[in-house]
Amino acid sequence: MAWFFLELIVKSMALEKSRLFYHSLSTDEDIPPMQLKEGVFRCIMQLYDCLLTEVHERCKKGLSLAKRLNSSLAFFCYDLLSIIEPRQVFELVSLYLDKFSGVCQSVLHDCKLTFLQIICDHDLFVEMPGRDPSDRNYLSSVLIQELFLTWDHEDLSLRAKAARIIVVLLCKHEFDARYQKPEDKLYIAQLYLPLVGQILDEMPVFYNLNSVEKREVLIVILQIHRKPADSMLMGCSSRSPVGDGPASPKYSDRLSPTVNNYLSEASRQEVRPQGTPDNGYLWQRVNSQLSSPSQPYSLREALAQAQSSRIGASAQALRESLHPILRQKLELWEENLSASVSHQVLEITEKFSTMAASHGISTDYGKLDCITAIFMSFFSRNQPLAFWKTLFPVFNSVFDLHGATLMARENDRFLKQITFHLLRLAVFRNESIRKRAVVGLQILEKSSFYYFMQTARLRVMLIITLSELMSDVQVTQMKSDGTLEESGEARRLRKSLEEMADESKSSNLLRDCGLPESALATIPERSAENKWSWSEVKYLSDSLLLALDASLEHALLGSVMSMDRYAAAESFYKLAMAFAPVPDLHIMWLLHLCDAHQEMQSWAEAAQCAVAVAGVVMQALVARNDGVWSKDHVTALRKICPMVSSEITSEASAAEVEGYGASKLTVDSAVKYLQLANKLFSQAELYHFCASILELVIPVYKSRRAYGQLAKCHTLLTNIYESILEQESSPIPFTDATYYRVGFYGERFGKLDKKEYVYREPRDVRLGDIMEKLSHIYESRMDGNETLHIIPDSRQVKADELQPGVCYLQITAVDPVMEDEDLGSRRERIFSLSTGSVRARVFDRFLFDTPFTKNGKTQGGLEDQWKRRSVLQTQGSFPALVNRLLVIKSESLEFSPVENAIGMIETRTAALRNELEEPRSSEGDQLPRLQSLQRILQGSVAVQVNSGVLSVCTAFLSGEPATRLRSQELQQLIAALLEFMAVCKRAIRVHFRLIGEEDQDFHTQLVNGFQSLTAELSHYIPAILSEL
Repeated sequence: MAWFFLELIVKSMALEKSRLFYHSLSTDEDIPPMQLKEGVFRCIMQLYDCLLTEVHERCKKGLSLAKRLNSSLAFFCYDLLSIIEPRQVFELVSLYLDKFSGVCQSVLHDCKLTFLQIICDHDLFVEMPGRDPSDRNYLSSVLIQELFLTWDHEDLSLRAKAARIIVVLLCKHEFDARYQKPEDKLYIAQLYLPLVGQILDEMPVFYNLNSVEKREVLIVILQIHRKPADSMLMGCSSRSPVGDGPASPKYSDRLSPTVNNYLSEASRQEVRPQGTPDNGYLWQRVNSQLSSPSQPYSLREALAQAQSSRIGASAQALRESLHPILRQKLELWEENLSASVSHQVLEITEKFSTMAASHGISTDYGKLDCITAIFMSFFSRNQPLAFWKTLFPVFNSVFDLHGATLMARENDRFLKQITFHLLRLAVFRNESIRKRAVVGLQILEKSSFYYFMQTARLRVMLIITLSELMSDVQVTQMKSDGTLEESGEARRLRKSLEEMADESKSSNLLRDCGLPESALATIPERSAENKWSWSEVKYLSDSLLLALDASLEHALLGSVMSMDRYAAAESFYKLAMAFAPVPDLHIMWLLHLCDAHQEMQSWAEAAQCAVAVAGVVMQALVARNDGVWSKDHVTALRKICPMVSSEITSEASAAEVEGYGASKLTVDSAVKYLQLANKLFSQAELYHFCASILELVIPVYKSRRAYGQLAKCHTLLTNIYESILEQESSPIPFTDATYYRVGFYGERFGKLDKKEYVYREPRDVRLGDIMEKLSHIYESRMDGNETLHIIPDSRQVKADELQPGVCYLQITAVDPVMEDEDLGSRRERIFSLSTGSVRARVFDRFLFDTPFTKNGKTQGGLEDQWKRRSVLQTQGSFPALVNRLLVIKSESLEFSPVENAIGMIETRTAALRNELEEPRSSEGDQLPRLQSLQRILQGSVAVQVNSGVLSVCTAFLSGEPATRLRSQELQQLIAALLEFMAVCKRAIRVHFRLIGEEDQDFHTQLVNGFQSLTAELSHYIPAILSEL
């Protein structure tokens, strides 16, 4: 019955107050509080103290009656605040808090929170005085102290209750019509600022809260900081109370019905039977279910009903209990509140940034973690369009003020995350958000120009993040015919990267995003000139587009990759080149390419990949003077693999971020890949490359005094040089590979159409083999309306004369051209590659001869047979990182019939002279090899084959043909024949000295053949008898 007597006391006081001021005040004046006499107040204190003792004792026993009595005491104080002098009520509150001081048992502490919740809900709470005239609001200070103590309580439910009390209070203040003026809101914020200070002084208390309470406390902090003046705000938040940003884009996964009561009118979207509401959302009435008792029409009612029936024990259960329309309204409510919270954080961040620029506060100026953490929180969560519109002007302002700090190496993690999310936003379908992402990238580029003079580091960062984004973005999509094509996401990303470097669209883009048109040209403080460069931005954009195209092409290959190994290798190569500015990614794709070549048994190409990897490591080591190699060693490596680029050197050190960087590139890793290259070149029998690679490994072992490894290296070198000697002394000229020119003609070939490539194949692959292989690859790509045709000869193809709907392949065997070779020589190219000592077999020019006649026939008599020599220049040299190289230049020479004949004679003469004059040191003597000499002599002067020389004489030295020759051509032909016969005579004499008894008969045949040939030639050249 205590509540009855307490109510009776309150009513009596109210009547006494009314009686005292009834005649002295007008009707429009408020009744002032009544000051109780000391004796009366002492009696009330004694009664109050007795009841408090009863509550305290009964609570310890857990009796529910104690909680009701506690609420009665709270409402007694609540009512007295409206009647008597508040400072007298504060005496009662102080007495209560003395009884329940500190952190109590859970039941007692719950009673204390309930008491505070009731009295702080008073309508005049904001206007309450302090206990002393000089103090500010006593109730707010008591509340803050007790709430903070509760957040350190071990009972989780009490922590949640404390968080909700402060949230409810601030919501009530926010929507109270009496306190809408700026000065009122400033006063309210100042009341709660001590709470922020306590949290900052005891951050472990905040960290121990669960996610729900953390979010509610952060909301409170943001609301406190929303209205104060900048100077007061910065003075109270120098330690950045919002440094961690909001922990979730949504206010809470469990919406308290109490909080919802205060906010529902402002955020709730009502269902209207007709028309569209002012906010632009149209909610349609679906059926009568929504207005039934089981499914309330109001979201507020539905949430209250769910919690009262204990459905809302978890966030997921609460959501699932709602009708889909109400669930959609709940999500919209949360998103609206999320946007409001984000705007508050952004507003505070901008103020903080401005104050930090003038060093007017105490903060971490080395990294500005308080700013970077908030921006990373913004970008990592989905935000409404209204927020993105507000964000980027602030983003630009912050980077103008703190670009040097935010772009420094210490903030690489921040910069990497920001670039990732900007590229992610650049894929969005929403054009407004996508354009803002483009502007965000331009802001980063501007900071790079002004604070680092170039964009190399930013380019590395963007390429790293683009590679990570490719795993999240679907770059291909299926067409109706089952093939793959570029997806909409990839097209939007490409469009964004192109717009980033488009100077003509820049002004409109900036204006649409709320920035001044001169934003990119604005010169920051401490900078003397405009350093923005559109050419640099274009280069950056092209680098990113190259990486995007390489990733897209790799994805489009899809199922054909296992069949078309040439295209697969090219795809890995393009990826390696596109990501070359980042050593880790460059090496990763080169190793993928190396594995692909080893599967195809393309040992030379696999070895080149290993050399390229070693080159990346060596260049990084040389650039930072951290190894045993110098620039000369890198130059020597580039002679083996011209693909080793010098561009990687400057940017290898720029990629030191988040696991990407030159610190992982060591001498041991370089030696590892050099040894792999040595092994693969050995399998390809390119021993001259092996020798060059081992000469790069030896300095490492010398510097370490690893004599055992040095001994192994020198043993390997001995074996390598012996293998080279064996190749040179072989009677059959050594060839490491065969080369074929392949022309593609047909729209079905796509990017290959009307292009020519030179293919490098193993030396045992013949023309028929590669025809069959390429036919198998490309026939599978033809649909029912198209066929594949192989052009059987090497004539020049006129694409406009080819049959439509047919795809053509022209495959021709070609010969590599040595560096010092005379391409204008009319000699046949049979022995040109077998001459010379050890030389690097690196080729970038190739030729093939095509016979033709002036009458249109391919073949004719010697007097009509012309020859066209085609010389092809490739993009790069073999052996390369890929099996085929694009032909970038093609030239042709034509030889007349008589030049062909002279070339044939000179070729045989050169072959004989080469056998007679070349030294042979393998046996310790200088004599030619007998078998090789016999083979060449038999093909030159034997009776059964010497008709070739005689046919030349018949065609050009008899009758009418001889009169058609110019005197110079006639003299050259006769001189070539005389020289041929003289060398044959000398070779027969050497042969006689070398043979034994078993070869006498063969020698006799050679002599008879030579004499017979001399007699026949004397009819055309009488002087031959005197010459021989």
